[in-house]
Amino acid sequence: MFKVKRDQGYIAVFDGIKRKTLVHGEQTLMTEFILKKGKILPNHSHPQEQTGYLVSGKTVLFIAGEEFEVNPGDSWVIPGDAEHSAKIIKDSVAVEVFAPVREDYLP
Repeated sequence: MFKVKRDQGYIAVFDGIKRKTLVHGEQTLMTEFILKKGKILPNHSHPQEQTGYLVSGKTVLFIAGEEFEVNPGDSWVIPGDAEHSAKIIKDSVAVEVFAPVREDYLP
């Protein structure tokens, strides 16, 4: 699958947080998140492993009871079923890959 970058197609997830599935295959799905300063991604979990990279901005990730300050160029892996949340310190862009595919994120 190949997709050309487009500015359309974002879905509001929470106030100030939106996502767009960029591409997916049989085993993985890649999503871009646009995160606004001062917003919170509530604590949640899902069975998929989640690997991420902060493109721009600044966030604080809370993963399974640990806190991580995340700056551009930093990356992370969140194991499946681990509770996690985020506090957005500066307007941010993150790219994350989920495995296996999140069916709820399919276009």
